[in-house]
Amino acid sequence: MADPSSYRPKPGQIPDSPGVYKFRDEHRRVIYVGKAKSLRQRLANYFQDLSGLHPRTRTMVTTAASVEWTVVATEVEALQLEYSWIKEFDPRFNVKYRDDKSYPYLAVTLNEEFPRVQVMRGAKKKGVRYFGPYGHAWAIRETVDLMLRVFPVRTCSAGVFKNAARTGRPCLLGYIGKCSAPCVGRVTPEEHRELADDFCDFMAGRTGTYIRRLEKDMMAAAEDMEYERAARLRDDVEALKRAMEKSAVVLADATDADLIAVAEDELEAAVQIFHVRGGRVRGQRGWVTDKVENVDTSGLVEHALQQLYGEESGDAVPKEVLVPALPEDPAAVSQWLADRRGSQVSLRIPQRGDKKDLMVTVQRNAQQALGLHKTKRASDLTTRSRALEEIAGALGLDTAPLRIECFDISHLQGDDVVASMVVFEDGLARKGEYRRFQIKGFEGQDDVRSMHEVISRRFRRYLQEKERTGEWEETPAPTGPVPAVQGDGEGGGDAPDAGESREDDGRPKRFAYPPQLLVVDGGQPQVAAAKRALDELGIDDIAVCGLAKRLEEVWLPDDDDPVVLPRSSEGLYLLQRVRDEAHRFAITYQRAKRAKRIRASPLDAVPGLGDTRKQALIKHFGSVKKLRQATIEEICEVPGIGRRTAESVAVALAAAAPAAPAVNTATGEIMEEDDGGSTT
Repeated sequence: MADPSSYRPKPGQIPDSPGVYKFRDEHRRVIYVGKAKSLRQRLANYFQDLSGLHPRTRTMVTTAASVEWTVVATEVEALQLEYSWIKEFDPRFNVKYRDDKSYPYLAVTLNEEFPRVQVMRGAKKKGVRYFGPYGHAWAIRETVDLMLRVFPVRTCSAGVFKNAARTGRPCLLGYIGKCSAPCVGRVTPEEHRELADDFCDFMAGRTGTYIRRLEKDMMAAAEDMEYERAARLRDDVEALKRAMEKSAVVLADATDADLIAVAEDELEAAVQIFHVRGGRVRGQRGWVTDKVENVDTSGLVEHALQQLYGEESGDAVPKEVLVPALPEDPAAVSQWLADRRGSQVSLRIPQRGDKKDLMVTVQRNAQQALGLHKTKRASDLTTRSRALEEIAGALGLDTAPLRIECFDISHLQGDDVVASMVVFEDGLARKGEYRRFQIKGFEGQDDVRSMHEVISRRFRRYLQEKERTGEWEETPAPTGPVPAVQGDGEGGGDAPDAGESREDDGRPKRFAYPPQLLVVDGGQPQVAAAKRALDELGIDDIAVCGLAKRLEEVWLPDDDDPVVLPRSSEGLYLLQRVRDEAHRFAITYQRAKRAKRIRASPLDAVPGLGDTRKQALIKHFGSVKKLRQATIEEICEVPGIGRRTAESVAVALAAAAPAAPAVNTATGEIMEEDDGGSTT
């Protein structure tokens, strides 16, 4: 690990002008490329105190051994040079988008004497006109099949074309009218190229011209009583309309635009692009990347624009590019796009109307793509095994932690304090083993104390199970009442409360199995609380660590410095997923408790008063407020309510302080309470 001060440039060496810089490691490999309006100001940020740097940036500067830069005249030149160097050197600390699939394109080989329409994948070739990308190759073939009726362009391979020319017989498409058969001279090279150009124009969105022309020819043929020709033209119009219907109109005014959306978390990001031409979605693609550098949404958008348009020119760059966040220097990026297109390009965030609505759809696709990528990554056995081995190596464990339990605390400003326990076995979630807890040992907000209570309760139950089955000869756990643990509501159904005993049915009990690794959501204080709880119970064979969300650092007991796993580490990814699942489970329970408390009625405190009689009381009096004002004799008039129950109702309502009346801020009117005792 290098000390950045060892290769820091001397004061005054770095120019105060636009440029591009490269960090190299000790083997002279380029590990990071960046650009800046002012090289002096940007590079100075890398050579500050390491503790003030983002963990990703800190890892990069300590891996590097030298830095060099190139001065350019404008920020647009810096953008182009940065893209070229990233493509040339493939730096390990730069964001690099990778296609999650090899998208097929509809291609027209205009560089051949007789252009051919075909499906193409991979790198784009010079002289070939591309349309798409499409989600599936069959979608291209369906479109082409409809289009060939009107634009009978060659689709056969070079071998078939040469064989037909040699024998003087066209292929089947030539006989059924879906190829103009240039192989046997039915059309000249110029006529066939004109067909190919018309095909490209129609696919580019200039559809109205051809449909109007065909309809005009159809009407003329009908007037001349050429009914067979008119019928063929009618069928051609219907074929083109069906081809257009495969991509519905999403933007008015025949807009040409690309919409880019980003979905991201701490470690990864997914980008989705919708290509809209002539107001219709003509293609869709997506990328996924590891966030190996400290980059925000603006930076991700800029990297996506570079990859998307870095080698494009002309109409391949649309007039309008819609993004979720503007790059750091939108003027320079807009100018770079305009240079590639040859005319002005609008780069902006959609604010209203159809474009904003479509952006929501693209954003939803990006979120789904990120979720699908995570699911695939998590389900891969090899990846999970590597993640567990990386965790074991980083934490100094003797074996891979096949069972991991993670705990998280959730509350709202100190109210409804709850905790969650999630279980991962062999890298996969075991939702039937999830548990949730109510914090009952104290009132108020204290995450450290809450963590100590939850860990103590969970492992006290574990020791009790071992003692009951005879696996533990002596009970090291302190005696005393065991606080009840709330049964889980996910994966396990309506299980009995954890404080109750079960019959010995041969199935594993709730807390019978210990984890090899205990993870807490938090840093040093939470880890120390968990370790202290285990020590008090005499448990010393369970590893403990904490994952601090802000910097994704792994904390171990009694260590002053955290363990920093590489950002691309599968082990870190698994720990993060376990921690996020515990947080999700905890906050879901906390919100449910809060909602239940808000919906609570003073009548809930009346013993023996069920829902039916509650509803009868509210129906008779109209509201809890009016019920509170009623006498015991009036309450006894309600069917099913005896004097003892009426007295209990009156006492419960008297003990419950009435809520302050709600006021309509528009009219100043005091609003009555509803049937549940809350204001409306």
